[in-house]
Amino acid sequence: MVISKVLITGSSDGLGLAAGKRLLAAGHEVALHARNENRAKDAQAAAPTAAAVVIGDVASIAETRAVAEQANRLGPFDAVIHNVGVGDRERRIETADGLEHIFAINVLAPYLLTALIKPPRRLVYLSSGMHQGGNPDFDDLQWKRRRWSGMQAYSDSKLFDAALAFAIARRWPSALSNAVDPGWVPTKMGGRGAPDNLDEGSETQAWLAVSDDPAARTTGGYWYHKRRRQSHPAAHDETVQEALLAACEELSGTAFPDSM
Repeated sequence: MVISKVLITGSSDGLGLAAGKRLLAAGHEVALHARNENRAKDAQAAAPTAAAVVIGDVASIAETRAVAEQANRLGPFDAVIHNVGVGDRERRIETADGLEHIFAINVLAPYLLTALIKPPRRLVYLSSGMHQGGNPDFDDLQWKRRRWSGMQAYSDSKLFDAALAFAIARRWPSALSNAVDPGWVPTKMGGRGAPDNLDEGSETQAWLAVSDDPAARTTGGYWYHKRRRQSHPAAHDETVQEALLAACEELSGTAFPDSM
């Protein structure tokens, strides 16, 4: 078995930690990520064989840049799993940068980390079945005019995550970039009553990050439990993808690299 070096964002608990433990048990080298020092201690205690924990609140552009800097000091990585995210039971909050926080955490942070971390050979982005209800409307990304809906904001963000994965698959053909629906699992985000299995929910992203299975060595796919599924058509629309990259570049002040 080839040992891979993997970074997992948002991995102090939930799906990210479960994927990290799965990869560690298989003998891979894993760097976790936590929002702050206390969460980092929790992550290290839960996964003591992890190589490192990078720290930073990705609701902040400055702290997201710091996470990327820490990752680059530890890297290069063979794979990055962009797991970090918040859910749909959220009121509208503005970050320190004046951005709607679901978009800032779920979309802008993965964009910025992808742009700043030395490109790995594999990238995995956590989407959701709720992305099917997403609306690729760029007129009011920050929900300044629309009546707030946490569910719609979350669905939109997960559509944008899939579009980001597919944009990278197109722009970086030498990398493998995929989106994953982990299912509705019983995490803090999903709630105790979520019907899907947490262990199964962490399997596909870990598999895509390290497996030599021919199916896992493909790109531009939307996956659920190691099977390809149809994504929202807008996620594969190059116009939507380029609009998303342009919006994220403007908001973050960081251009997306044209090539690896």
